[in-house]
Amino acid sequence: MEEAAAVFEYHKEEDTVDVESFQGGEKQALIQPTSLKDPKLVKLKEALVYWINSTLKPEHIVVQSLEEDLYDGLVLHHLLSRLAGVHVSVEDVALTSHSQVRKLGLILEQLDKRLGLQDSSRIKWNVKLIHNKDLLATILLLVAMARAFQPELELPPNVTVEVVVVEVSRSGIKSDVHTEVLTDERDAGSGSQSKIEREDPIEQLMKLEAHKVDTVKKAILHFVNQNMSSMGLQVADMDKQFADGVILLLLIGQLEGFCVPLGHFNLTPVSPSEMLHNVTLALDLLHDTGLLVSSVDPQDIVSRDETATLKVLYSLFKKHKGK
Repeated sequence: MEEAAAVFEYHKEEDTVDVESFQGGEKQALIQPTSLKDPKLVKLKEALVYWINSTLKPEHIVVQSLEEDLYDGLVLHHLLSRLAGVHVSVEDVALTSHSQVRKLGLILEQLDKRLGLQDSSRIKWNVKLIHNKDLLATILLLVAMARAFQPELELPPNVTVEVVVVEVSRSGIKSDVHTEVLTDERDAGSGSQSKIEREDPIEQLMKLEAHKVDTVKKAILHFVNQNMSSMGLQVADMDKQFADGVILLLLIGQLEGFCVPLGHFNLTPVSPSEMLHNVTLALDLLHDTGLLVSSVDPQDIVSRDETATLKVLYSLFKKHKGK
């Protein structure tokens, strides 16, 4: 009972507990204050924030706090669309509490289906918990999404927290302390070999001798020119000629079988902002076609960063080389 009192005292100071949630014999799980300061949990939160921001970067959505930025459904809505290709017909920005709860309900219903969790007894999050900014439920949901939609993503392994389950009823207060597993061994590579296999292939390539890098660049350049020849275009300098985004957009359209309307991009870009617009559009199109290019900033391509340009071209080469 002293543990339960300590939990209530802690959350009273932080002003984060909704007292009504403890009424009617309902249970609530609270992370112990000592676990909140655990470096492993801190690293997991940082990794999830980085993952969300990397995934939603083309949409210019930035998350700073798991507790404060996911409760209204906007971020989860966009993650569901990006990762699972599911578009839920709801307003993008829900301003009232009622509309946020309704939106979350529709989104979580679709997420649970995609996660294969029709059995409600196995689900450790719900609309009320997410909307109430419950950190435990939010992390468990995000980890489940990462495992299902991006299994190659490495998260800090073996993260556990001490959780107090508190139940207030007419007969008094009951509490139980247990350990909740947030991540386990499957969330990390089994040794250094697995980490090497998971590392981006272009980043691996750039660590090799120069002649090996040149060999791969020539193969990709040949692939590019083979597909651009029908348009009367040829690439000689991979870094420079893709920096303005024009040839990149035309190449994507050629390979994916669609035409990007001229009104949507700058055919003869002059300013850095016009180039950035083109490259950003190109990366958005890649994302929409299911090509997730890891850690590429549109500005890097505009700045003629060799690694960033190769990552994008290699993703196209890998997908279409057999066609």
